[in-house]
Amino acid sequence: MGDTVLSLGLHPSAVDLSRYPEITQEMLSTRIAAGEAAMREAGFDIVPCQVSADPDEAEKMVRECLAVRPVQVAMIGAGVRMAGEHTLLFEHLVNLLNELVPGIVSCFNTSPETTIDALRRRARPGN
Repeated sequence: MGDTVLSLGLHPSAVDLSRYPEITQEMLSTRIAAGEAAMREAGFDIVPCQVSADPDEAEKMVRECLAVRPVQVAMIGAGVRMAGEHTLLFEHLVNLLNELVPGIVSCFNTSPETTIDALRRRARPGN
């Protein structure tokens, strides 16, 4: 049996796209959906969880997502980790996950397209 993965990232509406003028919110949503589909096709059981940039709102959403089913791995997206303005959010989410899921394993991508590679380093697919 494989690991269940919490696919945790910023909701596209929470991303500051002014840094990426070539990307729209719709394009980002499409890339995230394609990444989630690729995870499932690769045999990973995922619980998608898109959060606000506000740490309190993000915590509420993570708690709701974790109530869906137990997870063993957290795939934390680049949007949460790589923008300096989200450092406190990232720190809050890592500590929250460690509190709620003792022993959780984390993996990190650099874009929705590199998620499968990140998962293969740290998670076991179900099939």
